[in-house]
Amino acid sequence: MSFIYILTNKTHTVLYIGVTNDLKRRVWEHKQKMLEGFTKDYRVDHLIYYEQFTDIARAIEREKQLKTWHRSWKEHLINKVNPQWKDLYDDICL
Repeated sequence: MSFIYILTNKTHTVLYIGVTNDLKRRVWEHKQKMLEGFTKDYRVDHLIYYEQFTDIARAIEREKQLKTWHRSWKEHLINKVNPQWKDLYDDICL
């Protein structure tokens, strides 16, 4: 299993798109500030969107596609499934 995911910060001013084979672990690492760089510096740790894939190559392809999108397109995608921009981390941990 592979995933693309979108994280934001508390004020929703930043969007970060990533890919992983373990969504729960990866988001936990972001929340614990274990990953040096952009997400740690800007406190980007709220999971607001994700997609699941059976093939890592397709997940990487989708990640690259989403990274080329305008912010408004990404917001529309998020709003279709998570209009309150609720942190979905607890939902994936059930």
